[in-house]
Formats: sequence, C-alpha cells, structure tokens
Amino acid sequence: MRKLCPNFDREDGLDTVLEVPIPEEMFASNKHGNRSWQNMKAWMRPHNERSMTTRFGGKNTEIQFLLGVVGAPLIPLPILCDHQFINRNIKDHPIESSMAKYIVQQYIAAVGGERALNSVDSMYAMGKVKMVASEFCAGEGSLNNNKTLKVKNQKHGGGEMGGFVLWKKRPDLWCLELVVSGCKISAGSDGKVAWRQTPWHHSHASRGPPRPLRRFLQGLDPKSTANLFSNSVCTGEKTINNEDCFVLKLEADPSSLRARSTSNVEIIRHTVWGYFSQRTGLLVQLEDSHLLRIKAPGNDSIFWETTMESSIQDYRTIDGINIAYKGRTSVSLFRFGETSESHSRTRMEEIWAIEEVDFNIKGLSMDCFLPPSDLKKEEEVCDNVAISNSARLPFKFRSASSRICVSKVVAIDDVDDSDEIYDEDEDRE
Repeated sequence: MRKLCPNFDREDGLDTVLEVPIPEEMFASNKHGNRSWQNMKAWMRPHNERSMTTRFGGKNTEIQFLLGVVGAPLIPLPILCDHQFINRNIKDHPIESSMAKYIVQQYIAAVGGERALNSVDSMYAMGKVKMVASEFCAGEGSLNNNKTLKVKNQKHGGGEMGGFVLWKKRPDLWCLELVVSGCKISAGSDGKVAWRQTPWHHSHASRGPPRPLRRFLQGLDPKSTANLFSNSVCTGEKTINNEDCFVLKLEADPSSLRARSTSNVEIIRHTVWGYFSQRTGLLVQLEDSHLLRIKAPGNDSIFWETTMESSIQDYRTIDGINIAYKGRTSVSLFRFGETSESHSRTRMEEIWAIEEVDFNIKGLSMDCFLPPSDLKKEEEVCDNVAISNSARLPFKFRSASSRICVSKVVAIDDVDDSDEIYDEDEDRE
C-alpha cells in the first residue's frame, strides 16, 4: 500500500501523506501513474458530475454504481454499547433463542474471550479492495428468456482497485474513508446520525437511528458481531465452503423498517444471517437481504431485492483477538414488477484484504467522528426528496452489439442503508 503522494508541482518538494493508502497494484498496471496521482489530488477540490466525467470519462458512472451499493452499506439494527453479551440464564428463552445464545458464547470464546473483547475501546483498520460489476440480465418477455451481458471478467484483470481506512470508538462512533480508482466516498456515525458523502452527491443522513457499518461485521469487530447475534435465533445447519455451520437469523423489527421508509419507498423486510463454523466457532459467512417497494404512478409498484453474501477468511490473532484478514462479497440486485419486461438482475463482487489493524488508539478524539459541515443543510430538505428523472445518473454497460442502461441511480437521502434506489431501463439512444 502506498502512503505517500509525490509532489509533481515541485521536484524538490516533500511528498504528501495520503489520508487513504492506495494499493501498489493500481500503479503497477497503470502506464499513466502521473494521471492517477492527479486524480488523488482532486479529492480536496469541490466538484460536480461534469468534472467527474472529465476526470474519469465514461467510467465514472460505473464507479458510482459500485460505490453506491458496495461502498458503505449498513446493518439494519443498532448495536448498544452497554449491552451485555449473553444473558446467563438462557433456559428462560425458547429453544431456538437458547441455541443461538449458546453458539454466540462459543463464538466469543473462539475470537478471544469476553475479557479480551471488553478491553477494546477503539480500533483502526486499513486495507485494499477490488470491486467489479460482473453481470447484467435484462428481461425480454420472460424471466426464462433473459438477455445476459457479461460486463467484467476478474480473471482478465477487470475491476476497480482501491483502499480504505476505518476508525471506530464504541459501536456507535465510526468513520470510513474509501477510495476506488481515485474516487472517494466517506461515511460515518457520531452516535446520533449516520451519514455518507460522495463526490457526486451532497452529504446526506440515513433515516432512522444510527446503525453499524457492515464492514465491521465482516470479521473485523467480533464484539459488535456477538452483540448483534445475541438476539438471533438458530434456524438449522448448512455447509459453507466444506465447513459445517450453524445458521443464526436476525430480522429487523417493523418499527425499525418504518423509521427507514418514506411515503414513496417502503422497506418490507431486512434479514441478516450469520454462519458459524461448528469446528472452530468462528463466523465464516455473513449474509443479509432486504426488499423495497417503490410506489409508481397509479397502482403499479416496483420491487427491489438486494442480497449480499460475504465469505470471511484468514483469521489471525492480534492482541489476543481473532480478526479476519481476507474476504469476498457477492452482491445481487434483482428488480421485478408487474410486467416481465421490467425484470432485471445485476451482480457485483468485492474482494478485500486487511493490511493493518490496531486497537485502543491513543489520541482518537470525538472530532474524528463529526459529520460534514453541509449535513445540516441537507437534512433540512431530506423529507421533501422525491424520485424525479432529473436526479437520475445513467450507468451503462457497453458491448459491441448493444448499449444497455443498467441503472439510473437516484440518491434518496433518507431511505435504506445503501441510500440508493435503482431504476433500470433500456437505453434507446
């Protein structure tokens, strides 16, 4: 990971320390390294969609699509910082809940024990990611006669490289900075509101109470993972990557779903599954799925189902705590409605690797988790946000024979953990 940016304006000038380190692979395969560094310098400048198009060309819409879905998704339920891991008297609970609490106890022991987890007040993690949009299926008359377009092929070097930095202090204070191909996204929570900031949209807050970032539960923060699944139920067993696992399930309660919904968009359900190894007790896969209903003019409605599956690998012990250093997330976006022509499916993947982890960071103040200065201005109008054609940003997959508009991204500031609604149409240009 590169941590210094060369000074191209002055040869004798000092290098600049990057806020987010960049993977070496970004430059080893890039013949225009100077241009890449110029993109990095542009983070500090305010820019609009036109400047992004100038900087990245037609590629910017693909980066928006990837970052909008995979960049900073949230888990549906808040995690209480003063919550005890497990109620000692598990016999008072139904058998499914008692089994889940026992499995979580085994997980706590596997990741280091309660004493080690309770000793952590803050943490820092730095790593690299590779994102790729791999497939798009557009309905043409029926679901059995879909037109499938392969967009990228990871085996041939496709995908967008990037790096990220995570900071956390207690479950409700966290901050993420993620850079992919020179495009930066920031997200965080100050304990009162969770927010996100992108180059193509103003800072905006998520509706409902602040919730944890999904990346922390992908093997980085065992304490939050244990607290989250302590209220789950055990639904059975399943083999994941040749590993026999217990399956724990957690449903977002109706009040939480209503708090995140609007008059135009209803969140019908949001479910989280954790797959815990029967052999090691560790979390080996995290899955969540949510279903939205978007109200269209008349009586028609469009449904969006988003499913994310993260395989968690390469556990290593740091200060007595087992942390996962590698993983892969597969994302599926499925849209369906009244007519089969409106059906479509988009698939994306992310591969990540952790480079550095540290606990109990000295000098980590509350100022590190302050929301952006323009967040208040955005909140004043968030209740009046409407889905309009003028707000849509086209994202196109291209091939020699067709041009398909995969997504017109509408930023709905107060809806859903990804804060994005996707409306897919054919490009008739």
